[in-house]
Amino acid sequence: MRRDTIVVLDFGSQYTQLIARRIREQQIYCEIQPYTLPLNELKDIEPKGIILSGGPASVYEDNAPLIDASVFNLGIPILGICYGMQLMAYLLEDGKVHPASEREYGKAQLQVNANSDPLFNGLPSDITAWMSHGDKIDSLPTGFQIIAQTQNSPVAAMVDSKGVLYGLQFHPEVEHTLDADKILFNFARHICECEPKWTMGSFISEAISQIQDTVKGERILCAVSGGIDSMVLATLLHQAIGDQLVSVFVDNGLLRKNEAEQVLSTCKTIGINIEFVDASESFLTELSGIVDPEQKRNVIGSQFIDTFREKVKQLGPCRFLAQGTLYPDVIESVSTKGPSATIKTHHNVGGLPPDMPFELIEPFRELFKDEVRKVGAELGVPQHVLGRHPFPGPGLAVRILGEVTPDRLEILRYADAIFIQEIKDAGLYDEIWQALVVLLPVKSVGVMGDERTYENAVALRAVTSSDAMTADWARIPDDVLARISTRIINEVKGINRVVYDISSKPPSTIEWE
Repeated sequence: MRRDTIVVLDFGSQYTQLIARRIREQQIYCEIQPYTLPLNELKDIEPKGIILSGGPASVYEDNAPLIDASVFNLGIPILGICYGMQLMAYLLEDGKVHPASEREYGKAQLQVNANSDPLFNGLPSDITAWMSHGDKIDSLPTGFQIIAQTQNSPVAAMVDSKGVLYGLQFHPEVEHTLDADKILFNFARHICECEPKWTMGSFISEAISQIQDTVKGERILCAVSGGIDSMVLATLLHQAIGDQLVSVFVDNGLLRKNEAEQVLSTCKTIGINIEFVDASESFLTELSGIVDPEQKRNVIGSQFIDTFREKVKQLGPCRFLAQGTLYPDVIESVSTKGPSATIKTHHNVGGLPPDMPFELIEPFRELFKDEVRKVGAELGVPQHVLGRHPFPGPGLAVRILGEVTPDRLEILRYADAIFIQEIKDAGLYDEIWQALVVLLPVKSVGVMGDERTYENAVALRAVTSSDAMTADWARIPDDVLARISTRIINEVKGINRVVYDISSKPPSTIEWE
């Protein structure tokens, strides 16, 4: 039976994935497609609703991303957000869009003119909304009316006479917009009339069926790192194909302190049979002299494949390679679903070699981290695994700015272990999405034991988040930070300065590389 679906057409906004996530929070399936998706393929999906995302372009520019205007005649509810709203006005009769006299960015007070409209059902007349635009609608399309406005945006929300086509100048998907979830809830549930039937339980059933249909009697090689994604993936695959699963854990020399032992112990507890490979020497040899972060990721990706290739020679043929790739990994690595900018290449997405001898299986490719946690809970994965902080596939290599060497790795491992232990002892670990230490490519002067030192500096990074697409720096109490700094400087030979990163995402990423 076809499930109710809302399609988001991506015009390049870094918030596009948040739109999909907000809809999924309503237990309604939502998928992102590029704005270039042909109209006949869009029809084949049979969406109950369409959302046009924001984007960095202006609709009146040459080569601006446009769509077939006949999409507005499908009789399907459509919600245009920011650029999507301007595009709607631009393509429909009599609508006009021009540059605004001044850019509107940040929080604005939205005055709702039509509280009775289904889109604003249950919301107050005065809403704090998040704006980010440099263009405005000068003339409404024929048959539209204004239903909300701000001081700088006379047309902050509009609707057509049939109550099918909506436009919002502000971003209802971001947390900065008060009661934003209610607006998207109203669109999905009341206007599109979608039923809340997309759950992690239904996802598991579909994923198992797809895996079984894809692999048939073939074996799958699963790369297990010990993190949430790979552990949940291995559990799902084992449930789907049993002994056809071959799980491999590779010590690439870039792990945290005592991590290999902990991963093997956890796998044993969960019941995952694991093949252990110590490939640290080959990884570190290939990384020698490399300082560019993209090159590091590519080298690590290639080395993983080479390691798996050699292991398969011992274990027998495996046609498929399974990875715990997530949606944010894909979005930040390569623009596969629209014109969004590439942020960084993840080793298991853009860093894989073109001659890879495996076919990829990536069941979580369209899931966010919190959704994977829910899948894990459904599958019975222990909470201490599900609550673990994310750790990048390239490991400590992307937390060492500059060349990766055994000595620098040891310094970082020790500092990282102190940081994590202290936030656990302070009861902060579960409140923080991700915590890490970055070894900086600088040295600074210090005084230790009445002697001058010239040693390394490290940066502490801890963020709070719900999906990793946006994040804020964690407000760790001063006394905890002081204790962490004191311990690192006193106990880790080679470090004499500790700083704390207080930047949010965006504009910064969570990891430094």
